[in-house]
Amino acid sequence: MGEYTITILIFIAIQAIVSCGLNVIVGYAGQISLGHAAFFGIGAYASALLTTRAGLTFWAALPLVVLITASIGMVLGMPSLRLREDFLAVTTIGINFIVESVFLYVPFFGGALGIGGIPSVYLFGTRLKGVLFLYMCLAFLAATLAISWRFTRSWAGLACFALREEETAASSAGVSPVRFKLTAFVIGTAMAGLGGALYAHQMRFISATDFGFPLSIMMMSMVVLGGIGTLWGPVLGALILGALPEIFRPLVDYRMLLNAAVLLMMIRFQPEGLLGEGGLLRRILPGRGGEGRG
Repeated sequence: MGEYTITILIFIAIQAIVSCGLNVIVGYAGQISLGHAAFFGIGAYASALLTTRAGLTFWAALPLVVLITASIGMVLGMPSLRLREDFLAVTTIGINFIVESVFLYVPFFGGALGIGGIPSVYLFGTRLKGVLFLYMCLAFLAATLAISWRFTRSWAGLACFALREEETAASSAGVSPVRFKLTAFVIGTAMAGLGGALYAHQMRFISATDFGFPLSIMMMSMVVLGGIGTLWGPVLGALILGALPEIFRPLVDYRMLLNAAVLLMMIRFQPEGLLGEGGLLRRILPGRGGEGRG
């Protein structure tokens, strides 16, 4: 593979990790989140600051990055749990704009100049770049999928499924909406923080505009396209939407229009996604991708 192809695959793997986190919130817990890019950005900025200013290595900073992102996700998620549907969607959009503005206008975060000089990742003295960095991203993606799968088999996952299907009935049966929705929110934002750290050290320069609202829409489009609430859906969605602009280079300037069009078409004709119940690929490959729906 050429360097350009490897770079595209790295970004697809990172997007798949972040989309898996969004899928935990939206697909498993049934919460609307249109501001997931904010937590992606929090992870990126946390890793950048810890490695450039605190002098930590990527590996030493990574657990702190995940913890910081999950903690902020818990704090920001608590008021959101009191809201539903349209109000929840508007609130999560607002979170995205607020976080982006903080990165853009607070000097501590580099302001409009962003943060540069982010160090490369080393493992046992070997610099991870190119295909080695891709392997690392794929390993983290595999770990993310394993955590997602384990969550669907846990009591917390089953509780989230019950809340997703009928919150009132689940609550009357003793399932705590606040506890389990917040659990999903923390896990989902932690995965976004992991993706943000990988993105920061791949790019080695980040700015607030990298994590704007359009990116949240792209992440949601990936989840919807692949199949909301399925295990492999976010990966498939990231692969398709990550590769299409590179295949159709003349359309690269219309990426967001393409994502919006895909999102609307899927909602209209394939609301469960390609791997969801009744989805096109689910009919072709029965039993594939729908692990999170049962």
